[in-house]
Amino acid sequence: MTRILSALVLLAVVVGTIYFLPSEGTLVLALIAAVLAFAEYCRLSRALGLTVPGGIGGAAVVLVCFEMWFADRTLHANLVYLVLLAALIVIGAASVGRGRPAPSVLADAAATMFAPIYIGLPLGSLAALRADSHPDGRWLILLLLATIVVSDSAQYYTGRAFGRRPLSPEISPKKTVEGAIGGVIFAMIAMAVGGRRVFGSPVWMLALFGAVISLLGIVGDLFESLLKRSAGVKDSSHMIPGHGGVLDRLDSWLFAAPVYYAFVRFLSVPS
Repeated sequence: MTRILSALVLLAVVVGTIYFLPSEGTLVLALIAAVLAFAEYCRLSRALGLTVPGGIGGAAVVLVCFEMWFADRTLHANLVYLVLLAALIVIGAASVGRGRPAPSVLADAAATMFAPIYIGLPLGSLAALRADSHPDGRWLILLLLATIVVSDSAQYYTGRAFGRRPLSPEISPKKTVEGAIGGVIFAMIAMAVGGRRVFGSPVWMLALFGAVISLLGIVGDLFESLLKRSAGVKDSSHMIPGHGGVLDRLDSWLFAAPVYYAFVRFLSVPS
């Protein structure tokens, strides 16, 4: 019951913000999620013996997220690459500032640089989809939400009903190949049906894209599970009752959202 209630509250907050509030509301929600996810990322990094400077990494995560939204809203050039370049220089300077060699210097710098790409870029992509430059922005995000939720649910139920072969037993023992196939099939249907609301792309392209989104969600889920298992923790945090942490809820989105954003910007045909 706790898990169900938490899910309902989260769904109401997310859908309500996306649908009823202006694009700034989605940006604020994305920034809050980015900060919370980054805090959990730092916790996992510490458990792995890595040092991620909260100030530098956190600033890069927030700036990348904001710049994605700002560029789409104002139709200015997207300067995310400049943010990442600045982060790289600052991270390198901070490493030098330690004043002593250390075996972990490269791993620490890489883990810090990975944070804005892993967290800031996907959440910024979602905020950008809701920007004023996209008249169907709210439907674009809700379609992605529906596709991922349908895929996750189908993976669970088809896995329970037909699952025999483990998908990745050492990372996520409960995931099965049959469940993954079920998730992909239902995601294809969800995207093919729902995509007609906002895209003029052929049905076959939407179905294929639904499969890509589902597969990216599965990889994102497994990657976050790999981080947790490597760090020796069950959940990224206990912030969300019955669900773990923010990263645990976002894992399927983090690889799927940037690709979805690219599809919307460069490959899809407006309806």
